Amino acid sequence: MTKVTIIGSKGRMGKALVACIGQHPGLQLAGQVDQGEELSASIIKADVVIDFSSHTATPEIAALCGRHGKPAVIGTTGHSNEDRSRITAVASQIPMVLSSNFSTGVNTLFWLAGKAAEILGPSFDLEILEMHHRHKRDAPSGTARTLAEILARVRNQQLEQVVRHGREGIVGERTSAEIGMHSIRGGDVVGDHTVIFAGAGERVELTHKASSRETFANGALRAAEWVARQKPGLYDMQDVLGLK
Repeated sequence: MTKVTIIGSKGRMGKALVACIGQHPGLQLAGQVDQGEELSASIIKADVVIDFSSHTATPEIAALCGRHGKPAVIGTTGHSNEDRSRITAVASQIPMVLSSNFSTGVNTLFWLAGKAAEILGPSFDLEILEMHHRHKRDAPSGTARTLAEILARVRNQQLEQVVRHGREGIVGERTSAEIGMHSIRGGDVVGDHTVIFAGAGERVELTHKASSRETFANGALRAAEWVARQKPGLYDMQDVLGLK
């Protein structure tokens, strides 16, 4: 039985994780921690730590997991490059699954988007559209950024040089190199992502729509079971699902 501590347990994803853990016979809830509560004791008694707290809290949580030798599943997004480096550096000490999205369907979308970019080639313009609930604080979503990273990698581009966040005013013609990124916020949308490949005379669209956070919660719990058996290193959900 793998004992799990959930950090960010009072948030939307934290509540979903607590509700879903009973569906995983190999897991046992060892602790629930939220903002302002003591971390170390809950981390020490766990076999695996799942963090869905806040991007600002994750670097210290990762450091504590490394200090105590506890495998970690990290689901927060919106990290700065500096914070991401601090988080991933801990993977030299512990096995860590870091993913922008734990849905099986979204990870299939990641794979399909990469293959479509390879097949369709540079003559197709690339645009990403994402929509989330009105309470989401970061934009674009971590999932949308991962999609953009995949597309840029296929085209041998540096994402920061080609990504274009929305358009306003007289911006000139679209360049063939850019990857458009557009974020919509409203209502209680769990998460919609579309990758658009727009060519001359035709358009291909790949879309994933999530209607329940249980999809992400069960994926993260599956990752927790998996990472408990791994050697130290940095992994993502593609590793968990065997898509690499």
